[in-house]
Amino acid sequence: MKDYKVDKAKFSVSFCQEVYQVVCDIPVGKVSTYGEIAALLGMPQCSRMVGRALKQVPEGISVPCHRVVNASGRLVPGWTEQKQLLLKEGISFKQNGCVDLKKHLWNYSASE
Repeated sequence: MKDYKVDKAKFSVSFCQEVYQVVCDIPVGKVSTYGEIAALLGMPQCSRMVGRALKQVPEGISVPCHRVVNASGRLVPGWTEQKQLLLKEGISFKQNGCVDLKKHLWNYSASE
């Protein structure tokens, strides 16, 4: 695995705001991945930074973080409410417990 050199200064308030905006654009019944969001922001090597931004959403900001999963469709470990929130939105899961990305992955370019 390649070790990317990421300018930690880019992990700023503006980066977080961009992440939140993209996540807010994910429609009900769809999901995206950390990597897809990072790529959309022009930083494909920064999927972990996307996760970190979502982990620290400030109070008073409503961001549908439950609609973001890993590249396999796996949910956030320890966040039991995530699956319930996704089920309420009509998201289906495979037998292994992962989101069925073939059915529910958000295609950003198709929604523009």
